[in-house]
Amino acid sequence: MIGSKFLLAATLAVAAVSSGVANAQANLKIGVINVGRLLEQSPQTESVTKKLQDEFAPRQRDITALRQKLQTQQDTFQRDAPVMGEEERLNLERQIRDAQRELQRTENEYLEDLNLRRNEEVGKLQRDVLQRVQEYARAQKFDLVIADAIFVSTAIDITDEVLAALKPAAGAGQ
Repeated sequence: MIGSKFLLAATLAVAAVSSGVANAQANLKIGVINVGRLLEQSPQTESVTKKLQDEFAPRQRDITALRQKLQTQQDTFQRDAPVMGEEERLNLERQIRDAQRELQRTENEYLEDLNLRRNEEVGKLQRDVLQRVQEYARAQKFDLVIADAIFVSTAIDITDEVLAALKPAAGAGQ
């Protein structure tokens, strides 16, 4: 009899605790974000892209000019090689080879520098966007925000809301 009363009391205690946990879980505010979409569509991304384009535009113009110069030399060689003197033809071939090497070296340096700068800016962008997600989550009183779940119901996907919250931040200079 004492054992059955103890068992009944224990069962009631477990039920009460379970009910409290269930109620606490029912009141949780959970959101899910798509980080890739945030990074692709945020206004800050557009700003970073423009910044990099502006920074590297002069070097891109230099590369285009080198390509055009090389193309002109190659056209001249194709057109005039049969009537050129031996020394003149050899000099032009050497100039074309040198220009090809210079173009290749310049393009490689450009791509390396562009990739380094892009990686720096993307890292800053990621930190900024994730910080803004945290600020949004705190302001909206979320208990949990998850990034990139396998399946997300539209009821808890807050990516669009976070994107909307990022717009004023982009206008304020990030």
